[in-house]
Amino acid sequence: MLAVLTTILLITGVLAGCGGASSNEIKIGVLNEMTGGNATMGTSSANGAKMAIKEANAKGGVLGKQIQAVVADNKSEPSEAANAMTKLATQDKVVAITGMFASSNAIAASSVAESTKVPFLAVGATNPKVTVDEKTNKVKDYTFRVCFIDPFQGTVGANFVLNTLQLKKAVILVDNSSDYSKGLAAFFKDAFTKGGGSVLAEEAYLQKDQDFKTILTKVKALNAEVIYVPGYYEEVGKIVKQAREMGITVPMVGGDGWDSPKLVEIGTPAALNNTYFTNHYSVDDTSAASQAFVEAYKKEYGQAPDALAVLGYDAANVLIDAIKRANSTEPAKIREALAATKDFMTVTGSTTLNATHDAVKSAVIIEMKDGKQMFKATVKP
Repeated sequence: MLAVLTTILLITGVLAGCGGASSNEIKIGVLNEMTGGNATMGTSSANGAKMAIKEANAKGGVLGKQIQAVVADNKSEPSEAANAMTKLATQDKVVAITGMFASSNAIAASSVAESTKVPFLAVGATNPKVTVDEKTNKVKDYTFRVCFIDPFQGTVGANFVLNTLQLKKAVILVDNSSDYSKGLAAFFKDAFTKGGGSVLAEEAYLQKDQDFKTILTKVKALNAEVIYVPGYYEEVGKIVKQAREMGITVPMVGGDGWDSPKLVEIGTPAALNNTYFTNHYSVDDTSAASQAFVEAYKKEYGQAPDALAVLGYDAANVLIDAIKRANSTEPAKIREALAATKDFMTVTGSTTLNATHDAVKSAVIIEMKDGKQMFKATVKP
């Protein structure tokens, strides 16, 4: 009788754990760049997600259960993103996964999401290949995102240079080890040249490079009016600092990969003057939802949020809403609910996921002035 009872209890325990939901909790994976080259962004994203989950639990959770955030680190590497995604889906048995900023990491993770059929909601990965298969050109069934994509971001950056800065001769510096950088550079170039600008040259570098003086010497000789650098903050900070040291004073423009406190620490406040970047959000947003979030985030973490913190928060709330609407913890039903997301209010605005599983969102232009981010403009899609 004891053996039979033990067996029954074991079977009951296994069944209760199916789909990532025990009798009183629902597991959601929070996978980000917690260490490595994009660590500040990944940490912000995770903080935002954890805060959203904490708030939801304080209100009673979802489907009458508490949400457990299973936090994982992809170490800012695509292979680690795939490994961590696999563990979350197959061992931790989460019902869905959110997180990630770097597009290369998100693309690797999306392959696992598709094979395991566990919904993945990317936070800040903007390359089109995150949600659309590059080989088949088909929309990935289980992969979504809450941010704008690079064709829009590149166009916003190009139009800002042409129309606001009124500059027409550019040089582009591309991180050849990054899908994000290569994609954003291509979309910027396309929009810039169509708008009447000319790209004098494209120079390549790699993540973790330290000395950029060789390519900057080439750039200086071209007498460009503006330099476009669609990279991540670690390398961008070094590029800007070394460029200014070499007497290159022209405006430098980039994308959302610039958004980190480390940028100022690496690049220095003075060197970053006369630089601009496109982003998802500005803490200067005066909406009630934004101000309430900023206040709550400061109280929770002792610092002001950046765009990735907001996107992490928004993504977790979109995911929680999808689980509510699905009225189920079955991944397939959550996937269906995510695909049907429409006009859901988030801090960054009303969120609708379109036919390619991408969010249609506005972008903001940020100007760096004496080490601080200054809101310059909002650009609607």
